[in-house]
Amino acid sequence: MAGATLLISSKNYSSWSLRGHLLVRLAGLAFEEKVVDLDDPVNRKELLMQSSSIRIPALMHDDVVIWDTIAIAEYLNEMFPNAGMLPAERGARARCRSISGEMHSGFAVLREALPMNLRIFRPRFAVWSAVQADIDRITEIWRECLGTWKGPWLFGAKPTIADAMYAPVVTRFRSYDVKMDKVCEAYCQQITAWPDMKEWFAAAQREPEQIDELDIEF
Repeated sequence: MAGATLLISSKNYSSWSLRGHLLVRLAGLAFEEKVVDLDDPVNRKELLMQSSSIRIPALMHDDVVIWDTIAIAEYLNEMFPNAGMLPAERGARARCRSISGEMHSGFAVLREALPMNLRIFRPRFAVWSAVQADIDRITEIWRECLGTWKGPWLFGAKPTIADAMYAPVVTRFRSYDVKMDKVCEAYCQQITAWPDMKEWFAAAQREPEQIDELDIEF
């Protein structure tokens, strides 16, 4: 076996790279991480929300290459069924897939207005109505899942694909001082205390690369 390599871009700016990293960790697959060039035009456009890219993260496992986070999630679940990346119960699995897909394809306004940047904090950041609508939908999803499956993760006692998909949203809420109810705040604390998240956050603080367009005060 040739092993596994995960291609990522920036740990500070790339929410998709973070999702890919968390998914591979959930699967329990040992892997090497390689960072692509942030100056590559395609990677830079994706980070600046000027265009979407499904090429990064990319997982190379043995002789297979998988890109796009949902494809990576489904591949890992297929290859490592005992990892519990999806809930055991059929209805919960369906909900997990549905809300993961909703995150994957939706919330474009939030992505553009609140870009991921783990090195900033914008207190009292002004959120306009379209962004608030995305925030309201996300927190509605969280409350429904936490109420049904009783937490502390979205589907109960352990993290799943859905938690990996929504984890970067928590970083956005923290960076832009988004206020939440107690239930959603507790979930955010659960995500930020996740050892894999803490490790990623620490690495992002040490990352030398900077994208000026995402670091300006606005």
